[in-house]
Amino acid sequence: MSIEIKMLVWSIVLGLVHILLASIFVTRQRGLKWNAGARDGVAEPLVGIAGRLDRASRNFLETFVFFAVVVVALQLTGKSDAQTMLGAQLYFWARLVYLPVYAAGIPYLRTLVWAVSVAGLVLLLCGLF
Repeated sequence: MSIEIKMLVWSIVLGLVHILLASIFVTRQRGLKWNAGARDGVAEPLVGIAGRLDRASRNFLETFVFFAVVVVALQLTGKSDAQTMLGAQLYFWARLVYLPVYAAGIPYLRTLVWAVSVAGLVLLLCGLF
């Protein structure tokens, strides 16, 4: 199994962790009745760690689709190399660090870590050209 595919699999696990943590803290804030209900009404805005974990989860999902597609494209075209391996690892490890940094509310570090994950995406994408 290639490094890129391994990082894709671990990123799927990380995505599940994002969703699980966000749902736990959102449910703590809004209650089980809200979580189990139809959610037809307008919910109160999330605050504190629940809001940060929810936003981190959505941010992960926004970038994950690009990561997954480019990894699959690299595998289908056989264009894996040292650059794409580095890109996949940068993406995964940065996204792993991003979760606790965002949850803790550390502003500038969060942006720096996000930028590293995007740099990993760019390295992967460049491997297709």
